[in-house]
Amino acid sequence: MPAIRALFWDVGGVLLTNAWDHNERARALDHFHLDAREFHSRHEMVVSSFERGKLTLDEYLDRTIFYRERPFARAEFCEFMLSLSQPLPQNLAFAQLLADSGKYLMSTINNESRELNDYRVEKFGLRRIFRLFVSSCFVGLRKPERDIYRMALEITQIPAEECCFIDDRALNLECAKALGMHIIEMKGLDWLRSELARLGVSA
Repeated sequence: MPAIRALFWDVGGVLLTNAWDHNERARALDHFHLDAREFHSRHEMVVSSFERGKLTLDEYLDRTIFYRERPFARAEFCEFMLSLSQPLPQNLAFAQLLADSGKYLMSTINNESRELNDYRVEKFGLRRIFRLFVSSCFVGLRKPERDIYRMALEITQIPAEECCFIDDRALNLECAKALGMHIIEMKGLDWLRSELARLGVSA
């Protein structure tokens, strides 16, 4: 088996908590006493554009929250959104060790809106870990679309069989596997270490 030269990582659910997934949205709806059905109807119509970088955060909020008067300010809602992002410290430390080893090209393949992505990269020091961010908001593609994985391979110019992709959702791994990448479904740090070791990956 060829040696692994590149590690591609999901971010939410692997290194950090999710930023604006269903659990986070539910917390915001509860906190601000918003109608869930009304919100989700609007959210589903714009989330693809939001995560592809076609809508700014303000535009997204205009269409999902502030299309009518609210008893809270936009800044208050945005602050709450950002507060939902939290680190998974042990996972981050392990990824940092792999990055510091200098053995592997470290990159993300993640779905995220631009403002939340930028915040998380800066807040949690992800530039210290990753050389490349194949984020949906930058490339205009989302997992599990085949082309986001193909683009990651073409940008890095590393053969698929020398790459491994780590994600916490099985659906997001299927296209990566079909393209020839090794895959690991995130089931905890000990599981990740053992699966990477099986592929010959260590710090």
